[in-house]
Amino acid sequence: MSKPVHLKQVAIVATLGLCALIGYAGVQAYTIVWGVNFIPEKTVYIYVDDRKDFDNLCRQLQDSAGCIHIGNFKRLADALGYPSSMRTGRYAVLPGTSNNDLLKTLRRGQQSAVRITFNNIRFLPDLTVRLDEQLMLNADDLMQQLADSLYCDSLGFNTETVKAMFIPNTYEVYWNISPDALLGRMKREYDAFWTEQRRAKATAAGLTPVEVSVLASIVEEETAAPDEYPVVAGLYLNRLRRHILLQADPTVKYAAGDFMLKRILFTHLKIDSPYNTYLYPGLPPAPLRIPTIKGLDGVLDHAKHNYIYMVAKEDFSGRHNFAVTLSEHNRNANRYRAELNRRHIR
Repeated sequence: MSKPVHLKQVAIVATLGLCALIGYAGVQAYTIVWGVNFIPEKTVYIYVDDRKDFDNLCRQLQDSAGCIHIGNFKRLADALGYPSSMRTGRYAVLPGTSNNDLLKTLRRGQQSAVRITFNNIRFLPDLTVRLDEQLMLNADDLMQQLADSLYCDSLGFNTETVKAMFIPNTYEVYWNISPDALLGRMKREYDAFWTEQRRAKATAAGLTPVEVSVLASIVEEETAAPDEYPVVAGLYLNRLRRHILLQADPTVKYAAGDFMLKRILFTHLKIDSPYNTYLYPGLPPAPLRIPTIKGLDGVLDHAKHNYIYMVAKEDFSGRHNFAVTLSEHNRNANRYRAELNRRHIR
């Protein structure tokens, strides 16, 4: 009678052991798939570039995403075949994220947009580098498109005036956006900026939208005081209407290739360049820089006055003395030159 009882006990123990094993495997499976495996202090972002390097992604998860067990993430990723089907992009990792949730986001390519900005840009290569720093794209590839005359023509610009297409603002785009898609987005933003109302103001001033950008770029280089933008713009428009040379110092600096010039000399005024408004009438052929929205609107909403002369104030505040007559201007200019001499600025 004792033998059957013993067999029953063995069977019970075996069953309990199997249940425990199954339970343990279930807990392990749950931990690997649905258990919390990422606990960053706040939402962080990881990046998959065009190399699609799985090891690099894992390092990012360990270094910045608060990964508890990278081995579990790798096991599930391998089981789902993710390393061979990675998609580029910028992806958010929230506190409390599981391996399954993160891999679902990665496999579907559900990116988080990045905010890009570009301000205080003078030259297109500087712009491409700034965008390269914020996006996956390559500065050289973007510059190649901006240097393509046929491509720029398709956007309604040439390789010099295309600078006017970029309206400084904050834009949300996907980190892996292509150069072509980015430029298409910038063209749509440009078209949206130039509303019927703004175009009507430009026409009333006798300017095209690109010419507004050109004048705004001169205005912004001329004064450090945004509240002077409308006044300076009005002054240059007065000169344009009277067919007077603009004689804008920033255009000479641009022609000389040196915006750090402290003092414009007669030798600088003789530089033969279409950007030198001491030699050539009208506006330069393209913007000196990418003007801000404030600068563009400063031209469109320019002040109505009779000023045709201006010179920097002798206090070096970045502001200006304005004048209607040449004699008044000469007095202002003499004070400024005297201060240059006093400070030994050559």
